[in-house]
Amino acid sequence: MSPKSLSNFTTLHVGGPAQKLIRATTESELISAIDEADSTNQPLLILGGGSNVLVGDDGFQGTVILVETKGNSYEIDACSGGLLTVAAGEDWDLFVEFTIEKGLANLESLSGIPGTIGGAPIQNIGAYGHEVGEVIARLRTYDRTDKKVVTFTAEQCDFSYRNSKFKKESPRYVVLDVTFHLRNGEMSLPVGYAELAKELGVEIGARAPIANVREAVLRLRQRKGMLVNQNIWSAGSFFTNPILSEAEASKLPVDAPRWPQPNGDVKTSAAWLMENAGVSRGDQLHGAQISPLHVLALTNSGSATAADLIELARSARAKVKDKFGITLEPEVRLVGVEL
Repeated sequence: MSPKSLSNFTTLHVGGPAQKLIRATTESELISAIDEADSTNQPLLILGGGSNVLVGDDGFQGTVILVETKGNSYEIDACSGGLLTVAAGEDWDLFVEFTIEKGLANLESLSGIPGTIGGAPIQNIGAYGHEVGEVIARLRTYDRTDKKVVTFTAEQCDFSYRNSKFKKESPRYVVLDVTFHLRNGEMSLPVGYAELAKELGVEIGARAPIANVREAVLRLRQRKGMLVNQNIWSAGSFFTNPILSEAEASKLPVDAPRWPQPNGDVKTSAAWLMENAGVSRGDQLHGAQISPLHVLALTNSGSATAADLIELARSARAKVKDKFGITLEPEVRLVGVEL
């Protein structure tokens, strides 16, 4: 396998070669590599942990930059909590573990999510009722259009469900570092999801020690095959949970999950839709497979190509569309392939 093969740098372990591959270990290296590619009008792909991307079998005809920048600084005050600035290339879950060791709360439900700090705000990663946008104070980016470093406050990031200003305006901004404002405390926010409450042995709405919440979330993710250190090659959840209008949600079966949103819309479960449309755990297409542990994870069983995974995703998507009239949208970033 070519050292430039992008299958080496994605959790799905698929993807053809990069025309040019650069590892950026400092902020100056990252900005220089971006400017060099942009000055020659080369296509540019920024990769962090490679955990939320599906790269096509033909690879990427341009420059791929691996963001491997490291470093953090933090101030923890007994009254105001912790203010932590972390480089884009740092590992997300190691950071979450660090915050809990320091007695800082509000990230515990986001434990076990693969990827890097820089990717977290772009996707506005979330789990069990909480999103990273809730705790971001500001972030620094490199603006490829104006060729300068730009800092955004949380309000300017336009966070929404699995979305942000940086995703909407991709590929203009490249995240350099993120500053988080966390709460001092050994107890979590109220637990809002039944699955997590059951795992913790508490009632919905109760609080639990943050270390216990992290351990419970990691157990749940492990059972679903959503941890990158398992022998399962996936990109996590392949589809996002659909956000429906109240009228659209009223057409769903009465037992379909419904999570009311502040604006009156209703979020439902992509996994429930798939399972009730005839998509089953373990379904296989060539080397691609619906995870035996969780229907929302499409996996590489060892010999999959990107084409295999796309074909399997199309099949699952079509079944949901035929059954419920809902088009599932990918959570995974597609590079050189499309649904």
